Amino acid sequence: MKKLFNTISTFLKETDLYLLTMCFVASVFGIIMVTSATKYTLTDGQILSRETIIMIVAVAVGILSAILISMLDYQVFTKLWPVIAVICIVLMLLLFKFGTGPSARSDARTWLKFGPISLQPSELVKIGFIITFSVHIERLKDKLNHILSILQLGVHAIIPIALVALTGDMGSSLVFIFITAAMLFVAGVHWGYFAGAFAFIVAIAPLAWIYVLKQLQRDRFLALLYPDLYSDIIYQQKCGMSALSSGGFAGQGLFKGAYTQARVIPESKNDMIFTVIGEELGFIGCTVALLLLTLIALRCISVGKKSREQSTNLICCGIAAMIASQMIINVGMCLMVLPVIGITLPFFSAGGSSNLCIYLGIGLVLSIYRHNCERETVNIKVYDSLRR
Repeated sequence: MKKLFNTISTFLKETDLYLLTMCFVASVFGIIMVTSATKYTLTDGQILSRETIIMIVAVAVGILSAILISMLDYQVFTKLWPVIAVICIVLMLLLFKFGTGPSARSDARTWLKFGPISLQPSELVKIGFIITFSVHIERLKDKLNHILSILQLGVHAIIPIALVALTGDMGSSLVFIFITAAMLFVAGVHWGYFAGAFAFIVAIAPLAWIYVLKQLQRDRFLALLYPDLYSDIIYQQKCGMSALSSGGFAGQGLFKGAYTQARVIPESKNDMIFTVIGEELGFIGCTVALLLLTLIALRCISVGKKSREQSTNLICCGIAAMIASQMIINVGMCLMVLPVIGITLPFFSAGGSSNLCIYLGIGLVLSIYRHNCERETVNIKVYDSLRR
């Protein structure tokens, strides 16, 4: 018993409890809001909806996975970067043959189904990309700003971005772009390359509009400019905005949102979960949710800055960029600043893949905190014990 107590005590001393606690609180908050958003689906005698149960299981498995990953030295994953890269590419290629999409998007191939279980590979590929990209940057650090190095890194980033975009998941491809830009910026890439990349994007935007975007995707952009002409396209966002504004400062009360409980807002449990928070918990609830996500991202950045290697700093930065970009895109979508592009709000939206995979990323940050941060060390390390 004493040995078990000492092991637990050592684990707690070496774990970033602030980060883990904030993630847990955010997930509990999200589970409560998904429960409210799916309350109308409950039948007699049913306590929790299927979406809520899946989210609880995903969060529980995710937290356990994060803890287990934190016990391993992060180098276990960085040394296996070729294997991780191959797995990520294979998963994305399988989508073109076996993938399925939402009922409203017959052209999309974003999910792999294994019986009753569904997996969205792009969520897992985000974590894999952050690992492989950090290793690639680390290997080129002495000649990072050479044009050949930038071209290599550009090809590395374009592969997952293109594969994800071709499956119809433009939202996730945009997140990959944010992650890439953030990691390159932290690595110290010269600003001139960013200016050149921005100019290139502006130059090819008309071609992308014509040849890359589907008609529905173009309509979603146009609906923001001409809402009266695209009333059916922007219906979801208009309902979401009405729900948000009706919440006021303190909200209508948990499980009492008029729009939410009347099932007026499409996909309120997923992409539009922020509108449920705003309607039922008001400005206060929205502020708490955004503050939690911001603090989680900042904590990841802090862990990276305290780490002793560039690659670990880049991994933490990539995880923070993933969380921050999804938060910005999702909230912008709910506020009708950005079009609907199918991005979940981290820790809050329903979905097994998104909730599980984000904890895999948090597990990496916890591993870096345990094994690489400049702090007071504890002599006993779980990884060393396992290795022996």
